[in-house]
Amino acid sequence: MGAAIYRKIERLPQLDAKALRRRYREVFGEEPRTTQRQQLVRRISWKLQALSQGDISDAARRRALQIAQDPEHGIRLPSSMVPVTAAKRDADPRLPVPGSELRRAYRDRVVTVKVLADGFEYENRHYSSLSAVARAATGTRWNGWLFFGLTGDQTKQEHA
Repeated sequence: MGAAIYRKIERLPQLDAKALRRRYREVFGEEPRTTQRQQLVRRISWKLQALSQGDISDAARRRALQIAQDPEHGIRLPSSMVPVTAAKRDADPRLPVPGSELRRAYRDRVVTVKVLADGFEYENRHYSSLSAVARAATGTRWNGWLFFGLTGDQTKQEHA
């Protein structure tokens, strides 16, 4: 593991609770389910190491998920760690899988949105719909599907 990752991990315990929650959102792409500092530090540290060194094998991940999803243990995993299957996913089929990014040129800038399992992230804020993101980005009401070109009919898409 590189020295830069060690430095990032060593600084985590010195962050206040608000900064730790913000860092968790940056690393995992979702809101933390805990407010306990030590648990946030451990989870963020693990994820930073996994991103730097590579994650566990697929077989080990499947076994860990089996154990974690056993109701006897009562563990709730972050949604980013639970595989999304077609049967579980109730989202609109036009929507890309969680972790994908949507980009749209608007006026003199590019609007970039990260797709999450439970919504969208735009400028480090969580939104429940694409329309809410489009409104935050433009200051006016938009159909989010149309704004990001996810309607299936590209001829109807208008660029402002």
